[in-house]
Amino acid sequence: MTTQTTTAETPRTPAGSAQTGLISLPPNIARAVATGGGALTVISAFLAWTWTAAFPGDLTVYGYPGGLQWLVLIAGALTTLFGLSSYGVKGLRWLAPAGADSSIRLSALAGFVTTWFTLIAISKQLGGLANLEPGGFIAAIVSLAALIGALALPFERPAPDPADPEDSGWDQSRHNARASLTTFKAAFASGTAPAARTLPSYVEILIIVAALSFGLVVFTYGIGTEYDELFIGFLITAGFGFAALFKSGLAGRVSAITSKHRNVTMAGAFTAAAAFPFTQSDDQYATIGVYILIFATVALGLNIVVGLAGLLDLGYVAFLGVGAYAAAMVSGSPSSPFDIHLPFWGAVLVGATASMVFGVLIGAPTLRLRGDYLAIVTLGFGEIFRITVNNLDGTSGPDITNGSNGISSIPNLQMFGFDFGLEHSIFGITIGRFANYFFLMLLITLIVVVVFRRSGDSRIGRAWIAIREDETAALAMGINGFRVKLIAFALGATLAGLAGTVQAHVTYTVTPEQYQFAHVVPPNSAFLLAAVVLGGMGTISGPLVGAALLYLIPAKLQFLGDYQLLAFGLALVLLMRFRPEGLIPNRRRQLEFHESAEAPAVLSKTGA
Repeated sequence: MTTQTTTAETPRTPAGSAQTGLISLPPNIARAVATGGGALTVISAFLAWTWTAAFPGDLTVYGYPGGLQWLVLIAGALTTLFGLSSYGVKGLRWLAPAGADSSIRLSALAGFVTTWFTLIAISKQLGGLANLEPGGFIAAIVSLAALIGALALPFERPAPDPADPEDSGWDQSRHNARASLTTFKAAFASGTAPAARTLPSYVEILIIVAALSFGLVVFTYGIGTEYDELFIGFLITAGFGFAALFKSGLAGRVSAITSKHRNVTMAGAFTAAAAFPFTQSDDQYATIGVYILIFATVALGLNIVVGLAGLLDLGYVAFLGVGAYAAAMVSGSPSSPFDIHLPFWGAVLVGATASMVFGVLIGAPTLRLRGDYLAIVTLGFGEIFRITVNNLDGTSGPDITNGSNGISSIPNLQMFGFDFGLEHSIFGITIGRFANYFFLMLLITLIVVVVFRRSGDSRIGRAWIAIREDETAALAMGINGFRVKLIAFALGATLAGLAGTVQAHVTYTVTPEQYQFAHVVPPNSAFLLAAVVLGGMGTISGPLVGAALLYLIPAKLQFLGDYQLLAFGLALVLLMRFRPEGLIPNRRRQLEFHESAEAPAVLSKTGA
């Protein structure tokens, strides 16, 4: 017996019409309010928000923004620009190729949240609303007005698919709206969008340079935030701001251009990274930079194992430890049981080789397992490594690793007469110890990126992807699954050991506690895996960005104390909820997630 449901029971919105926003206002008025509110938010940043300089950032000056006011100014400017682009203003239409309404909402939300957070922080720290100047109240009102106008913007619903003329209701309209958006994003991601294709090559290269420069400025500003409130405001503005750029389609357009000029993009990215130490006045923030590079390099090595080969390794940080301990033992440390002092290249080879050997020894008996079973075994290996080096103290076992005290007093690296522990002057700028190691790690990161890129594009890389997608089908097509997975495991371990050799010299000391599965300070296996998933599995830039965020955010959120991991975990949950494919996803992975999201709703005709 077949039943047919009718659409008369529930009122539905006609296809092709525009849904009203969360607030009922005519679209033209809503757009004007949002755009005008954004412009007034920019102006309010030039007013004094408080009468005393006791609140950090000096928000007492008329005519010049300070501290958090700069972030409010940026959010208001984005809202204004997106609003003008929605009117089709000449020269600004390129800003929102996918439509400006969603971007207006996100940028207005950034301005509102940052403004109100700042005013609440001023009131709480200084003791009440009486400490606010009229400029603060004006900023609160105009940012709220911009948000109200943005929330009143309509949600457009495209016409239904002509292939199914019988279903013109909400389900089909929703499906087609998502499908249209996915098609548009896929066009920009694949570089087939006409707007990105018609630009001259030199203009596209200039766009790449501008994008990389912008990224360097944002990264440097985030690291250099001088007080806690400023960093929280930075997270709010940057989070909603980048979301607005993604929604507008501008990020997709830039991504298409960078994909077209991959070599130029890679060279520009490393040039921008090399410029980072020159933007710092001392070693304080260069320290964070070198640790981020160590973390990012190890995450990129893990991306070969997890992102390309699809092997869930929960003990990967142990390979970092193997490389660090091996290099520390042969670098002339007085705590080492071996009286060996090899040069830098010798220590690097020892550390990388030791990690590769351990990768093969661990992978050979375990890589015949799949999925959760492999994850449990690798997790066990990580804990076995930590417990073993902790017991090799001369009491519970042979005196090799000095037990819980670790190997300390590891000397600084010296290469071609260059001592990485001393200050040096480059172009008249003094470069300190951590800046020296930053350049060294940048070179190692470049090597790892080249290895990852060449491996991913090779025959073995395609075999890894085949194993990841469907191991049974790959085996049926003649791929030697065990050999292919063992190569991935050994290569990933080698790259981790390579980074571990530098980490040992940067930190001066290696101890077992540094290589736990979940440690308060990254890198550890949990954070490494999160960096790969968060950034985007199977990509080069994804784990680099993910590792930078996962190291920078906990380092800056230490003032939260016991609530640090709670706030960090909530942020990860929200990000995975709204962008499960990662910040910079692989195109195949992005389509997989969106295909499941765009699956048609339950059919209106059912059989029983």
